[in-house]
Amino acid sequence: PPCSAEMSAAGSKYIDKEVENAINGVKQMKTLMDKTNKDHQAILHTLEETKRKKEEAMRLAQEKEQQLEEKQEVCNETMLALWEECKPCLKHTCMRFYSRTCHSGSGLVGRQLEEFLNRSSPFSIWVNGERIDSLLERDQRQEKQFEDLEERYGLLEDGVDDIFQDSTHVYSRMYPFFRAPFGGFREAFRPPIQRVRLIPRSERFSRELHPFFQHPRFGFHNLFQPLFEMTQRMLEEAQGGWEHPLGGFASESRNFSDDRMVCREIRRNSAGCLRMRDECEKCREILSVDCWQTDPAQSQLREQLEDALRLAERFTRRYDDLLHAFQAEMLNTTSLLDQLNRQFGWVSRLSNLTQDSDGFLQVTTVLSKAPNPEDPSAAPDTQVTVQVFDSEPLSLTIPGDISWNDPRFMEMVAEQALQHYKQN
Repeated sequence: PPCSAEMSAAGSKYIDKEVENAINGVKQMKTLMDKTNKDHQAILHTLEETKRKKEEAMRLAQEKEQQLEEKQEVCNETMLALWEECKPCLKHTCMRFYSRTCHSGSGLVGRQLEEFLNRSSPFSIWVNGERIDSLLERDQRQEKQFEDLEERYGLLEDGVDDIFQDSTHVYSRMYPFFRAPFGGFREAFRPPIQRVRLIPRSERFSRELHPFFQHPRFGFHNLFQPLFEMTQRMLEEAQGGWEHPLGGFASESRNFSDDRMVCREIRRNSAGCLRMRDECEKCREILSVDCWQTDPAQSQLREQLEDALRLAERFTRRYDDLLHAFQAEMLNTTSLLDQLNRQFGWVSRLSNLTQDSDGFLQVTTVLSKAPNPEDPSAAPDTQVTVQVFDSEPLSLTIPGDISWNDPRFMEMVAEQALQHYKQN
């Protein structure tokens, strides 16, 4: 129809405005990510400092343990005799608990425990050796958790940067002189804040996931859901361990979550069974052996070991808290970014499109439908066929009471066409 050129121009004007709004929304995403990077740096610095103090305390504890082990021959004869009577009771007590509570893998756990007891000495009980084993194991889990969180954070940052750069490309083609009200957009296009790394990280694979960030129907939050579930379990397990330093073995009021935590610990590390030493008389007697009469330095070393372990446990708990704060920060940020991405992220898909001289929306046909038989006096609806950006032709219906000359007509056409484009 003759009026299609004017209609296309009117529709493109509406689309241009929506593109501007979307570009400004992407700028909000970049601003939020930059602010999050500053908070993230502060958490990383605190994590680094806490990790350093934790490692210092662990090195001191291991040093004192080694010094005590070198002196254990002073009480060797007494403790070895008690140990030979302690081992069968310890194994029986631990396996009875495991078979009643954990319901799986008791044969494998039994063989692992047998090997562990045969290569261990009563010194393991005397110096609470399982505490060092537990701290070392928790340190490994914390390191893995941190690596996973940091990797996901990098993916998040790269995703925002990809959307921002593509949107900047769209903006520079549509508005080469950065007219108001978007004059501040250029200032937002700056290098990302350098992040402090506690450990070297392998090359990120986010570029392979680039299409993920180009489709707002997926969003960011889904990327973190598996990690959220995993870290939540780890934090619950860690919290349970601190609340029940002896694993709750002697308690008759254990709940299911505590038992499940203990089962996992025994499967991973047979040293967990040493926590049942209070259940066996001969094992308790090992704890009562006092070597200070023949070598007073052992008493001092044991106190120093206990002090170092308490310090290491305190910093390990602090590190757990910081990881939890790190996770909460990321989940909150990804939720906000997800909302913005669903609303505005579609504009980044336009970076490779070329704008027609008549605009982003083209009207090809405008037809009046047949009158409604049930109400012949009512104005018939109008069918409009349009193309928006790189979409296939769309057939849209506008109510008959809105004439072609009404400014609302093309606004409704453009709004429906853009909504369809975003959804598909």
